[in-house]
Amino acid sequence: MKKGFSGPLIMVFLLLIAGMTGLLAQSKIPADIFKGIKARSIGPANMSGRIGAIEAVSLDPRIIYVGGAAGGVWKSVDGGLTWKPIFDDQPVASIGAIAVYQKNPNIIWVGTGEAAPRNSVSVGRGVYRSLDGGKTWQFMGLEKTERISEIIIHPDNPDVVLVGALGATWGDSQERGVYKTIDGGRTWKKVLYVNEKTGVADMAVDPSDPNHIIVAMWEYRRYPWFFVSGGPGSGIYVTRDGGETWAKLTEKNGLPSGELGRCGIAFATNKPEIVYALIEAKKNGFYRSTDGGETWTLVNSEADIHNRPFYYSRVFVNPVNENIVYLCQTQLRVSEDGGKTFRPLTAFNQAHSDFHAMWISPDGETLIVGNDGGVVISHNRG
Repeated sequence: MKKGFSGPLIMVFLLLIAGMTGLLAQSKIPADIFKGIKARSIGPANMSGRIGAIEAVSLDPRIIYVGGAAGGVWKSVDGGLTWKPIFDDQPVASIGAIAVYQKNPNIIWVGTGEAAPRNSVSVGRGVYRSLDGGKTWQFMGLEKTERISEIIIHPDNPDVVLVGALGATWGDSQERGVYKTIDGGRTWKKVLYVNEKTGVADMAVDPSDPNHIIVAMWEYRRYPWFFVSGGPGSGIYVTRDGGETWAKLTEKNGLPSGELGRCGIAFATNKPEIVYALIEAKKNGFYRSTDGGETWTLVNSEADIHNRPFYYSRVFVNPVNENIVYLCQTQLRVSEDGGKTFRPLTAFNQAHSDFHAMWISPDGETLIVGNDGGVVISHNRG
């Protein structure tokens, strides 16, 4: 039998509370009683929260930009020792993509709306551009896209930009797909669109040919009571003319048959003919292409190769070694044999779990990685 207060005791207690409340309401508290007290943060102070995007300056990797899933854009100029928020004056805090024009690093593009659509996902408000290293920002449109997964700046012309919009998570919308501008964002053209349920999960550009781009389209929908990943709208598309025309890859190209889900794509910088794809399908798999993405071969189908696809699905390749491949998943995982085998690169006592973003220095040594608890950095490949 549960023990508790008796009825009469409860009534007496309630009457006492009511009387004290009445006395407090009648009394006046002097205005200066809290004059010398200032608010201070008492925590939590052990982590900064989920990271949506990371970018750095190739010629000076001390300059780093980090986008929070719901925390705006932060900049470091000392390799991550100190950080400054540079996006707080904008009317949106969720960041999905950051791109720096490396020939003039003062030009920065930010795509808002994180692209990991869990049930706590935040909403974006289009794309923004800075011409002064993040001191000031200009809104550049695409306001209704809600979530942006990737931005590609033409390496020789900063006015040519492609934006991959994942789009709305909780409903249908036509504001999704690949958008392109050739005038620095004054006007936009939607160059790849599938349907109102399908957006861009990932985009990768050939390091040797900026007109050669591979896009992973993803049909998905979150409902209050369940989540759908994949459908007839999903697929991998290729353009070789900067987005004017597209070809959809199929099982004839070596991809799995049937409906696909979320996929991640990455070119090898030192050997662009080698491309990797992490594919959600009836049987998930890690695929490799040796002809620039025209044909594909399954290299790994282990049970956990594509764990929690909707939340991760990001692939990165070491710039100087095409066989070193990283997967951002519950742990940061690495392969040194072209994807045939993977092992954890981070231990749970080294970094928070759930990795989403990564930047690798041109020499392949420095890794700046974002997870659900902030940013971790290694200067010796982990």
